[in-house]
Amino acid sequence: MNDTPLAAFTRACQARVEAALDRCLPDAEIQPPQLHAAMRYAVLNGGKRVRPTLVYAAAQALGLAPQQVDAPACAVELIHGYSLIHDDLPAMDDDDLRRGRPTCHKAFDEATAILAGDALQTLAFQTLAESDSLSPAARVAMIATLSLAAGSRGMVGGQALDLAAEGQPLDQAGLETIHIHKTGALIRAAVKMATQAVPDLDAGIAAQLDHYAKCLGLAFQIRDDILDVEGETAVIGKTQGKDESHAKATYPALLGLEGARESADNLIADALRSLDGLGDGAAPLRWLAHYMVQRNH
Repeated sequence: MNDTPLAAFTRACQARVEAALDRCLPDAEIQPPQLHAAMRYAVLNGGKRVRPTLVYAAAQALGLAPQQVDAPACAVELIHGYSLIHDDLPAMDDDDLRRGRPTCHKAFDEATAILAGDALQTLAFQTLAESDSLSPAARVAMIATLSLAAGSRGMVGGQALDLAAEGQPLDQAGLETIHIHKTGALIRAAVKMATQAVPDLDAGIAAQLDHYAKCLGLAFQIRDDILDVEGETAVIGKTQGKDESHAKATYPALLGLEGARESADNLIADALRSLDGLGDGAAPLRWLAHYMVQRNH
């Protein structure tokens, strides 16, 4: 991705959201200092910021300035950060490393990690509620969108389904249900919150972008499964072979590697078709769609 328009766009989004996250996270010297240090450790750790980048890309497609969507970009990343802390805990995926360094519960302790995740979750909604760049109506809409995507009918529900499915036979429809919730819900929310920053947005355009995000979220997970089988570390941070060691169903296991690749390609083609008519402003969304199925880490 070096020296491409997507690389430049991604770097700009990463730098922007990193600075915004640094501002909204409590300083590590503020009481209670260990909790705040753990929150900053977990979030300001050089992640790829896929979800905030999608917020900014969707905003550009709609003619919005980046500063208009800093709050939802931060909020979705704070929810993602909290989910990673909790996913890494011994009772969940039991990971020792996250993005090349000790996971939050290893760097601090389990209790602090749990509380840091809890605090990041609530900070996400505080960030939306207090944004000066959003209208009151947009704030309420985004809070509703993110809470649904993060909760039992979204990400958390997907995690529960994933844990329950360990060692159980699962068909493709069941696997899609898990990942539409566990991985796809936040990706879909990232794009939807950008649309909610536009007053009276045409419902057809909102539906196009929502369909794009739905397809992208599932393709993202399929590509992660493929990379895990191929021996790479997945973007979402699972350690090599984790799904296999936990006896989890994957797309390559169900469809074979070539079948999984074909499914991801078809989803991306569908996502790209949903952007028809949006013009050059949607170029970053198109770049990101291609990247999702071509990435090698």
